[in-house]
Amino acid sequence: SEKLYTGSPGLVNGLQARTFGIWTLLSSVIRCLCAIDIRNRTLYHITLFTFFMALAHFLSEVFIYHTAALTIGVMAPLMVASFSILGMLIGLQYLEVEALAQNKKKN
Repeated sequence: SEKLYTGSPGLVNGLQARTFGIWTLLSSVIRCLCAIDIRNRTLYHITLFTFFMALAHFLSEVFIYHTAALTIGVMAPLMVASFSILGMLIGLQYLEVEALAQNKKKN
């Protein structure tokens, strides 16, 4: 929290930092499960949503609440979330094509 929320560090307390840590842990578990079972469409969509949530969180902290500055501590998660969203949206097209191909085989 000390490297992320440099804009207004006085607004960050221990409870908020622990909550952010648990949220990060939960997101990483979801992302690992998706990596194991990448063809699970529901899990894929949930994982994609976690990256959108991370991007929205960091952008709002920088541009709306002004609790974070555009330092490397904030730019790194913004870049990871952005590139991950892009990659997952591209991958989503392949999942759709694969699902259609499997439906044609069944019929």
